[in-house]
Amino acid sequence: MTRISILDQDRCQPKKCNYVCIEYCPGVRMEEDTIVIDENSKKPLISEQLCQGCGICTNRCPFNAISIINLPEAIGEPIHRYGQNQFELFSLPQLSKGTVLGLLGQNGIGKSTIMRILSGELIPNFGNFDEEYDDWSNVIEHYRGSALQNYFKELENGEIKTVHKPQMVDQLPKVVKGNVGDLLSSIDEEDKFDYVCENLDLKNILDRDMENLSGGELQRVAIAASVVRKGDFYFFDEPTSWLDVHQRLNAVKVIRSLAEEGKAVLVIEHDLATLDALSDNIHILYGQPGAYGVVSQMKGVRVGINSYINGFLAEENVRIRKQAIEFSIRPPTEEQDGTALASYSDLEKHFKGFDLKADAGEIYHDEIVTAFGSNGIGKTTFAKILAGVEEADSGEVEEDIKIAYKPQYIISDYDGRVEDFLYMNAPTYGSNLFKTEIMKPFSLEELLEKQIKDLSGGELQRLAIASTLSKEADIYLFDEPTAFLDVEQRLITGRTIRKIIESKNAASLIVDHDILFIDYVSDRAMVFEGTPGLNGHANKPTDLRTSMNKFLKDLNITFRRDKETKRPRVNKLNSYLDREQKEMGEYYYLDSN
Repeated sequence: MTRISILDQDRCQPKKCNYVCIEYCPGVRMEEDTIVIDENSKKPLISEQLCQGCGICTNRCPFNAISIINLPEAIGEPIHRYGQNQFELFSLPQLSKGTVLGLLGQNGIGKSTIMRILSGELIPNFGNFDEEYDDWSNVIEHYRGSALQNYFKELENGEIKTVHKPQMVDQLPKVVKGNVGDLLSSIDEEDKFDYVCENLDLKNILDRDMENLSGGELQRVAIAASVVRKGDFYFFDEPTSWLDVHQRLNAVKVIRSLAEEGKAVLVIEHDLATLDALSDNIHILYGQPGAYGVVSQMKGVRVGINSYINGFLAEENVRIRKQAIEFSIRPPTEEQDGTALASYSDLEKHFKGFDLKADAGEIYHDEIVTAFGSNGIGKTTFAKILAGVEEADSGEVEEDIKIAYKPQYIISDYDGRVEDFLYMNAPTYGSNLFKTEIMKPFSLEELLEKQIKDLSGGELQRLAIASTLSKEADIYLFDEPTAFLDVEQRLITGRTIRKIIESKNAASLIVDHDILFIDYVSDRAMVFEGTPGLNGHANKPTDLRTSMNKFLKDLNITFRRDKETKRPRVNKLNSYLDREQKEMGEYYYLDSN
């Protein structure tokens, strides 16, 4: 059986433990070099050839920095390893011109590594991490006789051009200066300036500087900047973060247009409804985040997503999750009984150029209310009024309640470690409740020694949600908590929020755009409507089905239920089901049984 050893460099603290892994290793006691000390980093190096997999070092390590993993059989060939006791990727997907190929899997499982290899940014070492390659000759020889041989040969010779949209678009203003219109015009190699401006709703921001754009606006500009460039292969890393439902479907249309022109497109996406509408086929990545990742066989998009939801890959005979993800079909609910936790009167807030009005409503104990609508329509403003960050011009929140608030954009300017941040910002940090109910589900143990400035977008999001849940509050308010989280983390977030509010007899209001996440967590929902950037109107909370029907009717979009998993799936515009559901007035879902 193949075995790999993984050392988490951030968590390993040899100065504090005095190499307890070496002290207790049976191989070292037998005078074998099973574990030695790296001369440069002064951290242990574990020999995978000599390691017997006894697990003593993993149990003895006080920082849980060591993992000894027995790999499943038939996982394919090693493609790249970053170093001894570091992450290893197995297998590569194969791109096809004229199709959109999706990658689905957890964060830290190798999706970005695949993009870097196929875009030419990283030369794979096929597990030989001691070797340094400065050209693609070894890769071309390795794939001799396959389609990937021609791909890498053309990539090395400059015969094909790749275009890559990065994940962290909020970092773009640090490296790209100037206004949007000049930027897009200067890189427009395909004469698509007018097309992207029209279909990605960019006309109103063409004169604005990059540093003054919101996250959603930066995302749309990044997609546009990729599409207007001339390329053969296009790579989109999480293209829908911070986009509302309408903007996500517009992004689907624009990205799919590349495939219709005969280009090959590879997409990483965690919103399953968007991935479903965007991709022709998908690969599922499974393994252990931060340790190893395996690329599954290519699957049709519906079969692949359903396999992921069910947690079992039939062709590989691999179970990737203990239990299937279950989606419930909820009939319209009656009005809530009991005493409201919080109520608010009709609210109004006026800014220069923007007005928000909210209908009076109530939030009850132990419920999750979701809020959705277009970007720029007042959802965040409403959340800030409830949180007391903004004051309404008229109306008021009638109960004296405590609110814990996670903002939409997370600023990582804290100078220090994650553990230091938690000591200062998470009141219950160190308690058994925090360890079992918050730290464990969000996997914060693996982040404690990391510097805040070095965290990824997903890691920052998990930390922000966890610190918010650690506070004592009546209502827990989350603004776009799913941004940069993978599917598993989104569902864990939903379950954890539910568990915490029920244990405290509290409630939660969640602003988000992920339809599957909304469907998974909502008890009730509220719809925001109006004209983005000019005015917004918040309806009072009602049952999810009624709210979704109202919201989707305005967008002229319908969703159906998948027959097998009951997950929401977007209908193709003017398809038979689309027309049928519109005639019935059922825009959100039609039971497919």
